[in-house]
Amino acid sequence: MADSAAPSAVPAPLVGGAASPVKLPLREIAPWAVLMGALMLLAIYFIGSEEGAFSMVGGTWIHEFVHDGRHLLGFPCH
Repeated sequence: MADSAAPSAVPAPLVGGAASPVKLPLREIAPWAVLMGALMLLAIYFIGSEEGAFSMVGGTWIHEFVHDGRHLLGFPCH
């Protein structure tokens, strides 16, 4: 039975106890960043302008659902 150690996923600490940073490739981060950006833009749309001429959904239920968030973020609504 051979003792072969698999590489550790946790980086070894440097001298002085500080851990070395883990490098993440941009290729792994970019799709998540684009998805989160799109979700944030959609949220800003619904909180900020889902009423009146730009309304995609009929009725006022979305406006009432995000009403307090509109005031918290500084969007005027009445």
